[in-house]
Amino acid sequence: MESNANLKRILLVEDDDALANVYIARLQAEGFDVRRVANGEDALADALSYKPDLILLDVMMPKVSGFDVLDILRNTPETANLKIIMLTALSQESDKERARSLGVDDYLVKSQVVIADVIERIRYHLSLNN
Repeated sequence: MESNANLKRILLVEDDDALANVYIARLQAEGFDVRRVANGEDALADALSYKPDLILLDVMMPKVSGFDVLDILRNTPETANLKIIMLTALSQESDKERARSLGVDDYLVKSQVVIADVIERIRYHLSLNN
């Protein structure tokens, strides 16, 4: 078993407790070190302190939206190159385009993916696919 220092760190930004708990359990089972925050303000703080390898980012959240979080992270030198996957209920093409224009690495619609798909995309972006 790897020591925790070698585990890839995932910052899960999700305000829905039930959904977050499902993702935390699955990500941990897949061998990731996971930290979860429930709003955009905490996401910005933890992106700097926790130094995740990848952020799984919800869009519709209290205080600061996922789009704003993405924009700020991409314009902050310490986090500009972080892998960011948006996982959202927003399925409009305009929302996808906005995310792309802000520099998202991937955009997944909650109703269109199962958790295994999300894990696969995380592994892909972290170059963990064997």
